[in-house]
Amino acid sequence: MKCLKIIWLVLVLLLLQLPASSAERLVVGSKPFTENRLLAELFAALIEARTPLKVERQFNLGATGICFEALRKGAIDLYPEYTGTALGAILHEPLTLAPEVAFARVSTLFASRYDLRWLPPLGFNNTYALVMRSAQAKALGITSISDLLGHSALRLGFTHEFMARDDGWPGLKRAYGLTQSNVINLEHGIAYTALVNGQIDVMEAYSTDGKLRRYPLKLLRDDRGFFPPYQAAAVVRGQTLRKHPELEALLGELSGKLDDATMQDLNYQVEEAGQTLEQVASAFLARHGLARANAPAAAVTEGLAEFFWSQRQQLGLRIREHLWLSGMAVGLACLIGMPLGLLITRSTLTARYVLAGAGLLQTLPSLALLALLVPFLGTGFVPALLVLSLYALLPVLRNTYTGLCEVPAELKDVGTGLGLTPFQRLIRIELPLASRVILAGVRTATVITIGTATLAAFIGAGGLGDPIITGLTLKNLNWIMLGVLPSAALALLADALLALLERWLSRKRV
Repeated sequence: MKCLKIIWLVLVLLLLQLPASSAERLVVGSKPFTENRLLAELFAALIEARTPLKVERQFNLGATGICFEALRKGAIDLYPEYTGTALGAILHEPLTLAPEVAFARVSTLFASRYDLRWLPPLGFNNTYALVMRSAQAKALGITSISDLLGHSALRLGFTHEFMARDDGWPGLKRAYGLTQSNVINLEHGIAYTALVNGQIDVMEAYSTDGKLRRYPLKLLRDDRGFFPPYQAAAVVRGQTLRKHPELEALLGELSGKLDDATMQDLNYQVEEAGQTLEQVASAFLARHGLARANAPAAAVTEGLAEFFWSQRQQLGLRIREHLWLSGMAVGLACLIGMPLGLLITRSTLTARYVLAGAGLLQTLPSLALLALLVPFLGTGFVPALLVLSLYALLPVLRNTYTGLCEVPAELKDVGTGLGLTPFQRLIRIELPLASRVILAGVRTATVITIGTATLAAFIGAGGLGDPIITGLTLKNLNWIMLGVLPSAALALLADALLALLERWLSRKRV
């Protein structure tokens, strides 16, 4: 019992210590698409160049709800948002077509309800638009959204967020009376590929998407004026501005410097021309005299090996983040699962309910659980650690319980006959005999955790999921492989090392 108390004390102190390391940083967040990440990089680079503040980037945080909750709870200090999105998806207010009215409305309500400040608009309106392949639109005589009414067989592909928002497909369908039923959910970058390859016929796009310059696509006119204005601006915590009032004037220098054509060109440089966020943001700030250019020129890389070498520093960082998060999650699962597995061996009924509860946790979608924890724990390492630990718990708990229960009763009786106390019998007989089964559970938990940890990038925990999200956004296989291959290699390596440990313990026991 004393040993268990010590374990719990160490666990509590560890969890209390984790957030402290980043408490004093200014954290810039973003949603997981190119333009939002690029705007966030502009904010971060400008702050770094013109202030002594240390900036932490938490990009690819997920959809609007996750970013907003992270900002409201203080997990991030600012992120780029759009007026139409704020009205419809966050405030659930009636949509308005007057840009000035929309901005004034979101500014007032965000300040009064959440103590969040909207800085002046950046200058462009990234509205939603429906797009088709130009050749197909011309053949069918479709130039506007109303023209879709006579073509109910068309295949539509929209993002999950667009499918759920009032200013997305549900509202658009009602406003135009559209009858298409063949509608699927697709990630935004993948939807472009599906559209160009003829797998879908219509998708939603952002009017400043860089990909619109690359592909022969037709933007359908919003002839009923359904979509509201989507002026982009930085949204900052009021507490952050009170602590660092210079940020308001500094970020305000970006206001009016990004029109629709400029934003589309910047997106194109990232999505199609192979430039990095840092390079595009640095060049833009230097061109407007806001900061000196400090990002190196893009290296020309063609093969996967060359790309891996060019990204070796980021790869090393992501591997360290992934190993730290996965290792801590498995360690936490062991700290909880092994003592709990020992305790439930005393009652079959208790064991049945505890194992059923741990099994139930495995059925919860991991990404949904991560999103649910954001309002309570914010973003970053801590919620990711908790979720991964819960998923790693079942194999550790079950194998600890099973291994201890399978120790022959006669061997336990021998220990008792030799005068061993229950604790001595556990240490000298039961645990050594159960060690191989327990370690098999740890192996399973480790492989599961290393694979699942890639999802932690959606809430800003970093790791090898970050390049995967970047690759999906940019439709770049090299970036995807930069996350997939090391993650798979780490899982195989960890399993092989634990297999060696398992065989060593087996020989030692014999």
